[in-house]
Amino acid sequence: MIATLISHPSCHLHQMPTNHPECPARLDAINNQLMANGIDGLLYYRDAVAATDEQLLRVHTQEHLQKIAAAIPGHSIHAFADDVYLSPDTYTAARHAAGAAVMGVDMIMDGKTDAVFCNVRPPGHHAERARAMGFCIINNVAVAAAHALAHHGLQRVAIIDFDVHHGNGTQDIFMNDPRVLFCSSFQYPFYPHTNIDDVPAHIINTPLAATCRSQGFRDAISTQWLPALAQFKPQMIFISAGFDAYIDDDMSSISLVEQDYGWITQQLRTLMDESKSTPLDEQCRGIVSTLEGGYDLLGLGRCVVAHIKALAKLQP
Repeated sequence: MIATLISHPSCHLHQMPTNHPECPARLDAINNQLMANGIDGLLYYRDAVAATDEQLLRVHTQEHLQKIAAAIPGHSIHAFADDVYLSPDTYTAARHAAGAAVMGVDMIMDGKTDAVFCNVRPPGHHAERARAMGFCIINNVAVAAAHALAHHGLQRVAIIDFDVHHGNGTQDIFMNDPRVLFCSSFQYPFYPHTNIDDVPAHIINTPLAATCRSQGFRDAISTQWLPALAQFKPQMIFISAGFDAYIDDDMSSISLVEQDYGWITQQLRTLMDESKSTPLDEQCRGIVSTLEGGYDLLGLGRCVVAHIKALAKLQP
């Protein structure tokens, strides 16, 4: 099947303070690199629809959504929470970012694609059930995973988070839901300083030292995540795709390269493909990846190209 890229113009309209790293140019950097590598013509493009209240309320409280809606400014940029800023179009952008991942789930379940990348912002994996933080307002990947479970009746989904910061929001939302295998790698100790101890078996936290390089990352994934995924047999895989562990990204000290992102994506793609020969209830229907971090613009574009090539099974 042809891989799909989902985005929406509103994701460019969410504004941050001048020179803030989480900027609209991130989306452009990805699109530019896709064109420069000749991949843009090999993907199916869709504009996202906004996530509904029903979809958002599966993972967020009514009070959380009401506080965001009430705080949206009529003009300019407003500091809302810990590293969270609101502008006039922020809530619209956030709902489309979550809606992109939901659309990806629906397209996979309808048999239209088996691999989706959501080129969206604001990111989401730090957004907890009742708290916005760390550039994140709505937890996009959590909304999509909950939609797969509640609307499509899947019994097991996996969320893979290789952003350099721990996916505390996703852990908070699914802490007590063993239907969700959550695997998160991150520089440690580092923001958001989550308590990663005493978590249930379906939460796999993989702290990485600031000195971590490619081999250390690959070894950790190979020993901790891949066996757990094989045993769990997810019916859909979600990726919180953060690229801020890239070697030239000032956001962290870990030094991954674009080939590492291609490698981990290829491992997930292979797991999905190999599941097709198993009983139907053990098969992985598809992969939905949604953009999280990544702030070195040139590096971000290159890493996403490697990620999408592996998702779409294109030649490296």
